[in-house]
Parts: sequence; structure tokens; C-alpha cells
Amino acid sequence: MEYNYIKSLHLIFVITWFAGLFYIPRIFIYHIEARQKSQPDADILSEQLKIMAKRLWYIITWPSAILATIFAIWLLILVPGWLEQGWMHVKLAFVVLLFAYHIKNHFIFKQFQKDDIRWTSNGMRFWNEGATLILFAIVFLVILKSAINWIWGLIGLIGLGVVLMLGIKLYKRLRNRKSSS
Repeated sequence: MEYNYIKSLHLIFVITWFAGLFYIPRIFIYHIEARQKSQPDADILSEQLKIMAKRLWYIITWPSAILATIFAIWLLILVPGWLEQGWMHVKLAFVVLLFAYHIKNHFIFKQFQKDDIRWTSNGMRFWNEGATLILFAIVFLVILKSAINWIWGLIGLIGLGVVLMLGIKLYKRLRNRKSSS
């Protein structure tokens, strides 16, 4: 019984963590594009986006990451046998990658709070897909466990990445066509 409650809480905080990781780069994109507007619009939008990013980052994303991790450790204490399974090793490698992605977003967040913007909106759109790729990998690992052939899983992940990148390029082309007409 305890296991199901802990698993439910872990899943809830993983979902809210990913919600923050999906949305923070969108705010960064809006911030990049806001800085390209004329004054006073650029400053007004920039200040509002910094407030939104700060609230999202410190009220939702960081607490969710911490709580998801606490409940994950609790689950591993309840079911230590998972640590002997290959799929769990791969999943934990993706979780480490997720934390690296999160930390990099934190550094970007700090830069944007100082209006130190080093990204293009298109570059940030590509960056934004990192969480999507990690989410797909983790969910398929957890659901399929050892049933998935690792080579096909990797090919599928690369294929998803290609589709996402093509979607971003198509969006940019459509957006450029719309703004030039």
C-alpha cells in the first residue's frame, strides 16, 4: 500500500518537474523575442517575463525536481531489486542527463534574469526539445523495461529527435513566410 502512494507522489512531481522544464525555455524564447521589440515594449515585456520565469523556476520546477528525487529514492529503498536491473541503470543515466539539462536551464535562467541573452530564439527552440527526448526515453524504459531492444530504442529516440528538429525548421519557415507577407 505504501508503495502505491510513494509511486503516485513520485509520478505527480515528475510531471510537474517536466511541466516546468517544458515551459521555462518557452519563456526564454519569448524573452529573446521581446528584447527585439522597440522601447518601451522591450523593457516592459522583459521585466514581466523575468517575473514569470522566476516564479515558475523557484515555485514549481525546483521543488518538483527535489520532491520527485526524494520519492524516487524512497521507491528504490522499498524495491532495491530494481538497482540490479539493466533498464534501471539506463533510466538512471537518463535521469542524470535530465539533471544536467535542468542545471543548464538554471544557468540560462540566471543569465536571462540579468538580461544577458546569448541565445537565438531558434537555438532555444532546439534546446527546448531536450526535455522531450529525455521524457520519451525514460517513459519507454519504465514501461517496457527489458522488453525493448536497446538498438531499436536508440533508433526510435534518434528518429524522434529528427522529427522534432524538422518540425522546428518547418515552423521557422512558416513563420518567416508569414512575417514577410
